[in-house]
Amino acid sequence: MNQKRVHLIDGMRGLSLFGILLANLLIFQYGMWGKEELHLSGINEGAFHFTKVFIEGSFMPIFTFLFGYSMVKMAEGLRQRDLKVKRYFARRFLLLAVIGWAHGTFLWEGDILFFYGLMGFFLLLFVNRKSKTILVWAILLTVLTTSFMLIGAGFSGEGTSEEEFMTSAEYIDKTNDVYANGTYSEIKHHRNTADPFEEMPEALVLVMVVLAPIATAPLFLFGMYAARINMFANPVQEEKRYRIGTIILVPIGIAMKAIFEFGPSNGWTDFLIGAGAPLLAVGYIFAFAWLYTKCTESVAMRAFESVGKLSLTNYMMQTVICTTVFYGYGLGLFGKLGTAGGLLLGLSVFALQCAASYFYLKRFRRGPLEFILRVWTNFSWNGQVKPKKAKKKREAEAHAL
Repeated sequence: MNQKRVHLIDGMRGLSLFGILLANLLIFQYGMWGKEELHLSGINEGAFHFTKVFIEGSFMPIFTFLFGYSMVKMAEGLRQRDLKVKRYFARRFLLLAVIGWAHGTFLWEGDILFFYGLMGFFLLLFVNRKSKTILVWAILLTVLTTSFMLIGAGFSGEGTSEEEFMTSAEYIDKTNDVYANGTYSEIKHHRNTADPFEEMPEALVLVMVVLAPIATAPLFLFGMYAARINMFANPVQEEKRYRIGTIILVPIGIAMKAIFEFGPSNGWTDFLIGAGAPLLAVGYIFAFAWLYTKCTESVAMRAFESVGKLSLTNYMMQTVICTTVFYGYGLGLFGKLGTAGGLLLGLSVFALQCAASYFYLKRFRRGPLEFILRVWTNFSWNGQVKPKKAKKKREAEAHAL
């Protein structure tokens, strides 16, 4: 039972990495801000809208949910070994934040690991709390976030103005030129020194920075609660719940995001994307779990599981591969492949990762970055947890008796 649960969670993690890759390809191809200023037609326009409605913003929340879920399961294992949970996680989150900082500084501006590392320290406040406490806080923060969005929608009847969120056209043009033709040093310098927010009011930037942790915290906490109640411990027995969740949440999430994408721009459509993206993410979680109950041993499921088991390494490899393909120091295809071609590239890269991960795990238990994370977290060259001396002494005394 436990092994199946782990396989399901690994598969979900692989699914989230697949969606994250497809969404990130817009950034890899056009830049963090340039992707919102595209003028497309034909198949590329269709691929862009498909990405916006079905993918963007709805796979990162899955990863967020699983982060909280895995944290609880790791804590349970640490307690069984009589180890200090918070000390273990503090070391883990510190290195995760360092890896994220290095990733964002030296490779790509779209890093999420630094934020996850910092959020991990916040989640330490809940790791020893009762399940009910975690659920109450998750609901309260959801209500708070929703209230902020509704208030914002009410005050901005015409939607988010171009002046409020407009990134400097000069910045976008410079980014396009540097990323397409620049050397590694030139791209790194531009990424770390150019300011895309120079035309955005400072107060608005501050609000965005403050609200980001509050807006994402509920999914972390719902993931922790799901682990506490063993939500995915018996996939076959919970098949009906998965089916109902899929049927309800997936259409609602898609509809809300589609209205935002194709409807008139006003405050209420801004609210729809903020609520629709995570709702669709939860729908995808249920859909994958439902599918898992039908084809547990399928090749596709094994592929997703393999990628999910090496999630940190695969996430970083996606950056290495895509920056090499698109940036000037590599193939220089920045802005040239098209959104449809980008989706095909994403499918190819993920298929390659599935195959590589599957065969890698035939020989090794952990990926390179996963192993480094364990070495640092456990303060052990082999990455194994060291038993506490007091526990060793008790076991020796018991054996002597």
